[in-house]
Amino acid sequence: MTSTRSMRSDAASYADDARSRASQALEGTREYASEAYDKASARMRDLRDNMKDIASRGASNVNDYAQATSRYISDEPLKSALVAAAIGAAVAGLVIALRRNRSSSRYY
Repeated sequence: MTSTRSMRSDAASYADDARSRASQALEGTREYASEAYDKASARMRDLRDNMKDIASRGASNVNDYAQATSRYISDEPLKSALVAAAIGAAVAGLVIALRRNRSSSRYY
């Protein structure tokens, strides 16, 4: 009988020890996950703030270029019209050439 009680006591002790270790492992995992989440959140906030700064600088640059273009057009209207016409002709020629290549390759 004493050996049965001893075995039950040992089994209960082992079970308590296993529960305790499992609880510790679970708590450690929770802490690790919480730290990882906090680090990821901080990095996302930093990335978002950096992207806001980059977007703001980009918008400022676009605005500067738009103002410079407007000044150039008002200072040199004839030259601006000729440049626009040349660019339009080049784009039209490119579109026509691409259409011809595409339509000729359909029949092969």
